[in-house]
Amino acid sequence: MSSLAAARADNFYNPPDWDPNIESRNKYHNSHGALGNRARKLEKEGILIIRFEMPFPVWCAGCGHLIGKGVRFNAEKKKIGKYHSTTVWSFCMKAPCCKEVIEVHTDPKNAEYVIVRGAKKKVEYSGEDAVVVDPKAEDRPKDAIGRLEVAEIDKRAAEDGLIQIMDLKEQSYHRYKDDVDRNRSLRRTMRQARREEQQRTARRDALGLSKNIQLLPETKMDRLRASAVEFGSVKSNWKKKRKSIKSEGIFGRKYQRK
Repeated sequence: MSSLAAARADNFYNPPDWDPNIESRNKYHNSHGALGNRARKLEKEGILIIRFEMPFPVWCAGCGHLIGKGVRFNAEKKKIGKYHSTTVWSFCMKAPCCKEVIEVHTDPKNAEYVIVRGAKKKVEYSGEDAVVVDPKAEDRPKDAIGRLEVAEIDKRAAEDGLIQIMDLKEQSYHRYKDDVDRNRSLRRTMRQARREEQQRTARRDALGLSKNIQLLPETKMDRLRASAVEFGSVKSNWKKKRKSIKSEGIFGRKYQRK
């Protein structure tokens, strides 16, 4: 078997001018192996490009933009020291909002990440961290009898508050226990209102009014006012006016016919 066939059988091809005693195969091909272009700074600077996920929400120091937890970056990973036998790593990345350089270090002592520059950790509080402060604590009596009286007053106030809460729960129950019937009644009312609105729109169009004019629902007072208006008959007014003209002279009422 020829040397080329043997090399193909091993799935490797060694160029004639390559000497394994001088350089590696990756260095000969100017390649970084399986890491690819992410390891271009590994030999000279000890930097490896990785995908880094922000462990907590931070405020960008450049523009004040909030970077949420879980946002991923192309970060430069570099070894900067040791804590006993644990390596301390540094991660440098650029913020997506203003290209501010953010640097994060690992803290093996406290088992967390530390923001070194470029950002500020967002402080979040939970309900467990809340502290209840009684504003009347300083005004409470110090003697035993006074504390007993105050405790009795607080107990009565708590009982009254409990009674009020139970009343509110009962009202809420009676209000929403027939939610199906209430929903049916509400939909019936809405259908009736929509039907009346359609009738008023049709009447407006029949009168030739503009679409910008909205007719309001008719009321009893509107009917009373409309019935009190008298327009008279057009035909009778015309006849009275003509008779008046015939009875007058050509020079006015002073020379009327007798």
